Amino acid sequence: MRRSDREITDEKAIAAFLAHEQILRVGFYDKGEVYIVPVNYGCLCENGRYTFYFHGAKAGRKYELCRSNPTVGFEVDGQYRLIEGDTACQYTASFQSVIGTGTLQIVEDAAEKQIGLNALMQQATQSAEWEYSDAELETVAVFKLTVQKISCKGK
Repeated sequence: MRRSDREITDEKAIAAFLAHEQILRVGFYDKGEVYIVPVNYGCLCENGRYTFYFHGAKAGRKYELCRSNPTVGFEVDGQYRLIEGDTACQYTASFQSVIGTGTLQIVEDAAEKQIGLNALMQQATQSAEWEYSDAELETVAVFKLTVQKISCKGK
């Protein structure tokens, strides 16, 4: 990170930021193109290792790229606030962001699908106790992004 004075390394601060935000952008590399998808997510952190879960259809570009090229980049940003200045060049902004890389996989195990979906619902509703029918679990694709590298920046 070029601006090490803006780097956030406190695990609790990073976890709190990720728990508050709602949109994760996942970047795929697809035959010379970059394909970025915004998704709602749930985030789990154990022993400093982050895992993001999100859901989608069992078809389409995101699903196929996960199967064929599972190395991805990701980004979450938020807490944006414009700080005014007297001239255009004196304007700035405060913000926080997390970026990184990881490996994406499609979750097949029903118990882990429930864990992932509950993490997603916790993020969206602040409640993690949900029930899913076998049919619902069979129909949905649950994606698991295992983070390899992560960095957090704030101003």
